[in-house]
Amino acid sequence: VLPMHHPFPLTLGLVMPLAIGALVAYENDLRRVRERINRLEREIERLREQRQERRKRRLRNERPLVSIVGYTNAGKSTLMGTLTASDVHAEQRMFATLDPTSRRLRLPHEQEVIINDTVGFIRDLPPDLVAAFRSTLEEIQNSDLLLHVIDIADERWPQRFESVERILRELGYGAIPRLIVFNKIDLADPIALDAARRLAQGLGILREAVFVSARDAATLDELLERIRAALARRFELLDQHAFREAPFSSVPRSI
Repeated sequence: VLPMHHPFPLTLGLVMPLAIGALVAYENDLRRVRERINRLEREIERLREQRQERRKRRLRNERPLVSIVGYTNAGKSTLMGTLTASDVHAEQRMFATLDPTSRRLRLPHEQEVIINDTVGFIRDLPPDLVAAFRSTLEEIQNSDLLLHVIDIADERWPQRFESVERILRELGYGAIPRLIVFNKIDLADPIALDAARRLAQGLGILREAVFVSARDAATLDELLERIRAALARRFELLDQHAFREAPFSSVPRSI
């Protein structure tokens, strides 16, 4: 038995309540995190049911589906809004787009496609969230064309490009045709643009690359031409007259 004047009993008496308090606080934080994940999973399941219903309606109408993918904050929702002249939620926040947003896009000669915005990708997604957010990306599997949007003003774009491509491959979507959309050219200087072109060539993606500013509709004409050409190749049974090589005079509006 330690004497009363020994420092150990006093130290233990002070440490134990602190340790217990820290453990209780940790367990409370963990419980709140689990509750948040459970709420997200319930919300995602509800959104999944809604997407399935939209998918059924789209298949009945036999419209091609174009999905916009990319790293978070690459400008996907802004591009969606400018292409369709609609007010699509765009925010500089992770997972700002949870439920994929779909709009009808009318091409020349009354041909319509569905264009679809998706949740932003990130590197090293926590395992607990992988399964939850996997369902938000299910809409991609039925896509006829992907638009992989890259923030060209972000010097880390090559790593983020590969992160998105890796996730697409892991989900089994690697074979879907795609265009690589280098966005935010208005924020990049000529040297950075030239370097990006050279790097894209080195990565073997320059042929699929289009350089745009999602905020400026005047820069999107080439992208629209490339979308139409890619869908024409994809759908040999579609009326090729709807995808003929006629220039777009302006960005088409959604209906």
